Amino acid sequence: MSTYDTADSDEHPLLSRLIKIGLFLLAQGIAVMLVAFVALLVSFGTGWSATTEQASLLRPGDARSGSLLLKEDGATTEAIRLGTDIDITVSGPTLRARVTQIFRNPSKDWVEATYVYPLATNGAVDTLKMVVGDRVIVGDIKERQQARVIYEQARSAGQKAALTEQERPNIFTNSVANIGPGETVLVQIEYQEPVHQSGNEYSLRLPLAVAPRYNPAPIVQSVDFRQDGSGWGATTSNPVPDRDRILPPVLDPARNAPVNPTSITVRLQAGFALGEVKSHHHNVKTESPDNATRIITLADGAVPADRDFELTWKPAADKAPSVGLFREHVGDADYLLAFVTPPSAEQAMQKPLPREVVFVIDNSGSMGGTSIVQAKASLLYALGRLQPNDRFNVIRFDDTMDVLFQASMPADAAHLGEALGFVNGLQARGGTEMVPAMRAALTDKLGDTSMVRQVVFLTDGAIGNEQQLFETITTLRGRSRIFMVGIGSAPNTYLMTRAAELGRGAFTHIGSVEQVEERMRGLFAKLENPVVTGLSAKFSDARADITPAIIPDVYRDEPLVVAARLDKLSGSLEIKGRVGDRPWSVTLPLQNAAEGKGLSKLWARRKIGDAEVARTLREMTPDESDKAILALALDHQLVTRLTSLVAVDKTPSRPEGEPLKLDELPINLPAGWDFEKVFGERPHLTPTQLRERHADARNQPTTRRPTPAAPDAIRLPKTATSAELKLIAGLVLIVLALILFMFNRRRPLLTDAA
Repeated sequence: MSTYDTADSDEHPLLSRLIKIGLFLLAQGIAVMLVAFVALLVSFGTGWSATTEQASLLRPGDARSGSLLLKEDGATTEAIRLGTDIDITVSGPTLRARVTQIFRNPSKDWVEATYVYPLATNGAVDTLKMVVGDRVIVGDIKERQQARVIYEQARSAGQKAALTEQERPNIFTNSVANIGPGETVLVQIEYQEPVHQSGNEYSLRLPLAVAPRYNPAPIVQSVDFRQDGSGWGATTSNPVPDRDRILPPVLDPARNAPVNPTSITVRLQAGFALGEVKSHHHNVKTESPDNATRIITLADGAVPADRDFELTWKPAADKAPSVGLFREHVGDADYLLAFVTPPSAEQAMQKPLPREVVFVIDNSGSMGGTSIVQAKASLLYALGRLQPNDRFNVIRFDDTMDVLFQASMPADAAHLGEALGFVNGLQARGGTEMVPAMRAALTDKLGDTSMVRQVVFLTDGAIGNEQQLFETITTLRGRSRIFMVGIGSAPNTYLMTRAAELGRGAFTHIGSVEQVEERMRGLFAKLENPVVTGLSAKFSDARADITPAIIPDVYRDEPLVVAARLDKLSGSLEIKGRVGDRPWSVTLPLQNAAEGKGLSKLWARRKIGDAEVARTLREMTPDESDKAILALALDHQLVTRLTSLVAVDKTPSRPEGEPLKLDELPINLPAGWDFEKVFGERPHLTPTQLRERHADARNQPTTRRPTPAAPDAIRLPKTATSAELKLIAGLVLIVLALILFMFNRRRPLLTDAA
């Protein structure tokens, strides 16, 4: 008998029961999936009707690469498109960069767009132009609050306006008001920057990504403000008062195509015959009009702005020039820029001093992905370079902290083996509480003055409370020297350079695992060799305003860089110091200086940095520092934390009564970062919700609050897991029932045959 009928079921109640349960579960699972499918069809139908009614609305499948889609009122609309073109001209020791941001509005709304973006830490931003059709509007430097008022008034009046504001020396915001439907507006800024030199290599670094910043939550203290004890007051200390301005929404690369395509052109005129020219993180193509000039462009065309662009070049000769002297005349003053590389100390003449090295490694969530691999590889290399007479310790931190040893231990096989196991076991997680780790590293428990004390700090620097870290270094540095190692595709170079400056050390970048050995070897050349100390600069004839006023020590292969404002270009510049234990000096006749470009801007930018450092070191009061910065910025037309650039088109363009919509343009996650390590799980969020989520995630990394669902999100029954389980359970029970049925049907036949 090959069919199953009611009689059979009556004879086998267990089979009947299993089949009924299985069919019930199977039917329930199918029903749930059908409900979900119908809900999905309904939601798509709503979206489709909305998109067919308005030409500005798109279906996700219609989006071109690099576009961003937003959901509004159940429909999908394309947001402001942004593209960036960067043109850099290197002229000897300086470079001039022009950054053009193209804002295109594909919607039917009038839009105000804001975009947070990075620039070079040492860049002097001095030019803003807004291009609308065939009109070019040139911006003016104003005090920050005044510039904001001018911009707000223009925005309210329907006039096109652009505003460039500095949030950090390496983070800026561009705001563009009243971009009409279908319009394209160009915003162009320009800045001046010195070329970086290390030994035989020259380089420029062009930041393209703003890494999400960790911002510690405000601390609320209870304070007894009356002697009689009759009352209590509360005071709030916010370590990052401008946190909202440095937290742009960040796109999850698993859910979104990259945005902000960027093209780069570098015209390299080094002033000497060029040898190797290399881009470390981008594919480039190079043209060579002559021996001293290269034109470098991106081989792949426009690329997503998700990692820094780094270009290095070397002279054709074996050795780079050891001295450079350049001048510029502006107004009634002459400006001078001098580069001098001191000779290396003879190793035979120097007995290496024993060292205490404290290594600090960041294993916070932002270090997830490739960054933690680079950091661990760098630290393992550094541990392998320690000498038997050295002592060391290792500190790891996220929003918690561990110190490997109670005090620094000898660099013997046993302690190094323990350290290797400690480092290999590190995983990226949590927030970035950098200040406690720096405080622990600077605590000098040995107090052995016969040893050189050095702190090597490996991090991406993705924090917003930089000033807290600087104040910690200033207070606790003692005899320690701090060496910063910037990790990843978009390190916070402002934090790295300022921390190294305050810590009387040096810094280096490691953007890929392939760079670890080369960059760490260069760093250890600085750690293991004596510094050039006691440096001073003196002009024989001219009265000079020199920056830096107090010249810091210089490490091996690093040039001493001095900028000065002179009342006349005559006489000579004498630089003195000690190389190891020997005196050293060099004299530079000023008439030999070559023509330079933008030197007045660089001098002013460095003087502004000096005022910021003096404020941190409490050598100037906040009011004195602000007054000096404001005067320099207005005199030299530079963007600072106290000044902004604003440009206004006098002709109103937005019709009266037309609403203005705000678009906060999102940015790409830096290449190599792990989105979930930084922000947690991946719900589908609008840009506004992205900002709110990122602010929460980066402020409170260990206590993730559930993110509320978007009001326009498609709500499906939360039964996917349950439906699948019911389907599987039903099928398993039916199969089991059929097996039992076949076995029971064959058993009588076997009995008869026997």
